[in-house]
Amino acid sequence: MSTRYGLIGTGHRSQMYIDAITGPHADVAELVALFDTNPGRMQWYREHYEALEGVPAVGPEHLEDVIAEQGIERMIVTSMDRFHAEHIVRSLEAGADVVVEKPLTIDAEKARMIEETVRRTGRSVTVTFNYRYSPRNSALREVIADGRIGTPVSMVFEWVLDTAHGADYFRRWHRDKANSGGLFVHKASHHFDLASWWIDAQPRTVYARGGVRFYGDRAAQERGEGPAAERGTHDGPHGPFELDLRSDPRLKELYLDQEQHDGYRRDQDVFAPGVTTEDNLTAIVDFDSGLTLTYALNAHSPWEGYRVAVNGTEGRVELEVVERTAVLTNTRERGESDGATEGDAVVDPSAVRVDDEGEGARRAGERLVLQRHFETAQEIEIAQGEGAHGGGDALMLAEVFRGRAHGEGTDPLGRAADWHDGLRAISIGICGNASIETGQAVDVEEFMGIGR
Repeated sequence: MSTRYGLIGTGHRSQMYIDAITGPHADVAELVALFDTNPGRMQWYREHYEALEGVPAVGPEHLEDVIAEQGIERMIVTSMDRFHAEHIVRSLEAGADVVVEKPLTIDAEKARMIEETVRRTGRSVTVTFNYRYSPRNSALREVIADGRIGTPVSMVFEWVLDTAHGADYFRRWHRDKANSGGLFVHKASHHFDLASWWIDAQPRTVYARGGVRFYGDRAAQERGEGPAAERGTHDGPHGPFELDLRSDPRLKELYLDQEQHDGYRRDQDVFAPGVTTEDNLTAIVDFDSGLTLTYALNAHSPWEGYRVAVNGTEGRVELEVVERTAVLTNTRERGESDGATEGDAVVDPSAVRVDDEGEGARRAGERLVLQRHFETAQEIEIAQGEGAHGGGDALMLAEVFRGRAHGEGTDPLGRAADWHDGLRAISIGICGNASIETGQAVDVEEFMGIGR
């Protein structure tokens, strides 16, 4: 018997869930309603997916009524981050369980609101941390869980976003920290979830620093850069940080063609005023296990990937992932019929495979190396997955639509995440934001006020 789903927030991210429900999981899931403030985007999905033709497509103000009318059992929340808490709470109170895209929410007050509602209603909230399912990250979890480095005592975790992917956060609504909690919450909640999951521990204190060092008008002016076009969609020459929405038919149809409804621009100048989201972040996090995490995020790197090193009482394990070795531009004149930009670089190389052999010293790929005390280093084989995030998306979606919710099988790695995991992940970023503001270390339990 199929579970009846609704989906709120029909932007770019929603396609992963819509493809899953109308494709490989259509036998166990049915999407019966769409919710969004932009009617054009909802209509785009109804026109492009036969299974969605004729389903109700309404604004969020009708959420409770449509949940009742359509008998919706689970709501998928892929709306703007600052609305996650409202949409989660309203869905739970209307009688539906929730599947929510990370982050769970963006501040402590909203986190407490979610916790109270979950406990009161007894309903479930699943957070889709797809990075857990990526084979390389699962392999690192196995090494640590098997005790091959002994007890973990410290971790160094660096993530770099390149000038295609990193810049994209500053073209969109994410550029305003009030919408997303900044990259400490929106992006790093993935990373903090991984760190916590790898070592199976709870964060206790956070000290953080960060700022807007590269994007935004002030940083650009300090480097002597003049004003640019207010958006990337225009004729004529384009700069390497511009995104012309005409270069991607789907982006054009979902965003450029729907601006008439809400005025939202998906291609803003990354060096224009209004950027409050930090592009450089660091944190020191103490966990209840005794481990200390040293974390860094950069959003304007020339290459994209991450490095993790975990030191234990019996050895060390290192994971290095290079998802793209360089962003190479191919700027040229563009007319009305040619919107291609910056060499048509894939925005997110972790979500879409990049054929990147590279001409320089850096090579794309992944490597997991274990070295125990008094032994030589050995490389740990990583299973190769198919699809986005190293095959992680497909595995996660199978669990979301066929796993615990349908009583099928168990996962020894415990990759399925619920609201407890979601709160743990965002608590580091939220407390990190507070630490940046005060210059002081922040006690997680005291600041979040959850579970006390």
